[in-house]
Amino acid sequence: MLFADVSGSTKLYETVGDAAAHAAIDLCVKLFANITEQHGGRVIKTIGDEVMSIFPAAAEAGRAAVDIQLGIAGMAPVDKVRLGVRVGLHYGAVVERDGDVFGDTVNLSARLTEMAARGQIITSLETVDRLGDLQRLDCRKLYAIPVKGKEKDVQICEILWTDVDDATTLAAPRTRNEKASMSLRVSYRGRNIILPTERKSLVLGRDATADLVVAERMASRMHCEIEARQGRFFLTDRSANGTWVAIDGTAEVVLRREESMLHGHGFISLGQPRATSTELVEFFCE
Repeated sequence: MLFADVSGSTKLYETVGDAAAHAAIDLCVKLFANITEQHGGRVIKTIGDEVMSIFPAAAEAGRAAVDIQLGIAGMAPVDKVRLGVRVGLHYGAVVERDGDVFGDTVNLSARLTEMAARGQIITSLETVDRLGDLQRLDCRKLYAIPVKGKEKDVQICEILWTDVDDATTLAAPRTRNEKASMSLRVSYRGRNIILPTERKSLVLGRDATADLVVAERMASRMHCEIEARQGRFFLTDRSANGTWVAIDGTAEVVLRREESMLHGHGFISLGQPRATSTELVEFFCE
């Protein structure tokens, strides 16, 4: 299953008006459909500026995802507004009925699309294992997420489609040497809080009652929460505008009512990407 969602459409409508924006979005959707068919896939349905497609194999879906990103990247801006696309895909069984498809594979594919940033292709390690040898060279492991109904966390990966200097190709599955972190240190404006030594969970937001008050105008009052669970640390977004997480060695991701595991070192920005935020929360898994 593959979902392709146009990014930047809201700004486009505000900038160029309904007619021009609708024409541009329609062009993107037709591009998604044409590339799907070129790779042996089939469009199940179009929902606004998003296309839902099904493919006979993971390799074909992976190639289509890359071509979709390349196709959008090659489109000319519309009145200086450049559109992007977020792509999510996952391999698995589906139930088809009355021209539509249902099941966990569909739900997880949609969730991966929501997790993807503009210009990203997000998939699962299970899907990457079914790609061709050359395709797997352009993949890198990100982190694991808990999924309702599954006993084990789902390992998330990114399929790279541009030349990235700091890209780390997909390594072997997690080894026994990778242990759970003992503590998480959160740092903001000179204040340091250590989980779980000082507290089991930490609420970040702009409200004065938050555990860590972040002076970010785009933040919600109770924006997100970090929790310690069995030696691991999970960040859950509870906001209106999303929470951006930038972990060293991986691409920045945005969480929208989603949860992800924190590891290594990185930055959290509330309500907007790290590049535009001046109120960054730094974390260290130690």
